[in-house]
Amino acid sequence: MNVIVRTGLTAAVAIGAIAAAVAPASAAVGTGNTHPVSGVHAVVANPKTIKAAAYNQARSILAKAGSQTAAKSHPIHGKVDVPVGYGTSLLASARDEFRHNDRNLPAKNKKSGMSIPHYNAIHEAAKTMGIDRW
Repeated sequence: MNVIVRTGLTAAVAIGAIAAAVAPASAAVGTGNTHPVSGVHAVVANPKTIKAAAYNQARSILAKAGSQTAAKSHPIHGKVDVPVGYGTSLLASARDEFRHNDRNLPAKNKKSGMSIPHYNAIHEAAKTMGIDRW
């Protein structure tokens, strides 16, 4: 019985040592010849909250760009932070509104389904709030 236990423990230690030796080497595979791809950026998780001042500034950017949804939304006051959902909802509503309004533009004047000035305003507002995905 002791021989079986000892053999099993020896095998476990040997497998652990092999795994420790192979893991660092396998982690390095594929990192030498990677090339950045144009138009692709790293996806960063959205923050849990955003500053109320950043939300209000983003709201102003979108309203100045012509978003009626942003213009009608209420500015945040009396709070330091708000849930990120406020910002993502604002961005998504403005995006959908801009795409709807710009649907008849020629394709050469559009980016992501909206006019280039609208596209730039959406991304400027998102950057202001620190939001990467909406």
